[in-house]
Amino acid sequence: MKCVIHRRAEFSASHRYWLPELSEPENQEKFGLCTRAPGHGHNYELFVSMWGELDQYGMVLNLSDVKQVIKREVTDPLNFSYLNEVWPEFKETLPTTEHLARVIWQRLEPHLPIVNIQLFEHPKLWADYEGAGMEAYLTVGSHFSAAHRLALPELSFEENCEIYGKCARPNGHGHNYHLEVTVKGEVDERTGMIVDLVALQNLVDDVVLEPLDHTFLNKDIPHFTEVVPTAENIAVYIAQLLREPILNIGAELHRIKLIESPNNSCEVLCSDLFDTAPVLSGRVSEPALVG
Repeated sequence: MKCVIHRRAEFSASHRYWLPELSEPENQEKFGLCTRAPGHGHNYELFVSMWGELDQYGMVLNLSDVKQVIKREVTDPLNFSYLNEVWPEFKETLPTTEHLARVIWQRLEPHLPIVNIQLFEHPKLWADYEGAGMEAYLTVGSHFSAAHRLALPELSFEENCEIYGKCARPNGHGHNYHLEVTVKGEVDERTGMIVDLVALQNLVDDVVLEPLDHTFLNKDIPHFTEVVPTAENIAVYIAQLLREPILNIGAELHRIKLIESPNNSCEVLCSDLFDTAPVLSGRVSEPALVG
């Protein structure tokens, strides 16, 4: 039987985004505060995912051996380093989160049966790399606060309570929503980026957070006057809002995850969503996965 296992590691390092062929104003426009010399640092969190057959001892791999490989190949060289200078891969391509994840894969692949590298630069920014050439994934996290009521207008209060429970109460209730937007693209061989991070964060702010934050979704957002604002339907709506703008900045929207509360979250895989083009209704859309 095959199984996927995950090993966590961490390291602290600094980096700077600066291309010498660009002027100072051009670098600042492209990379913002990340251009400041002599650089800035992060406490990186790394998850190495590996898979294989369970052996007679009930293990895919001996985790003590895995720990030593990650330490030797990754964390010892990178910990308390200046990333721009530590490895030759960063001489021509900037050490962005997504490029760093890709290079870590290359360093570990000869030694471990890896299936994914997930690297957190901080809790609201991380990259995934699965070994597909220059293709990588970048996720930005954010949040907004909003109220909603779950009820179908054609049903009685009692019928809505049977479906939605307390969420059908007439005056609604609120959540602090945590939103994760994952995009997919090719790592640029010079900048190390799959997308302009500043542009992506501005899109999420302008297209999603500003319109939705501190609203009563049913009353303030026209879409939800006809569609019940379940977490699933909100996630689908956000995906529809972001798809074209993200394509316009050179990436592909891959996934929307919406965490409504510590006990309730959902994910929309956007390839499934846009391939099947489901019609939004008052009920849960097919591609949404409730966790």
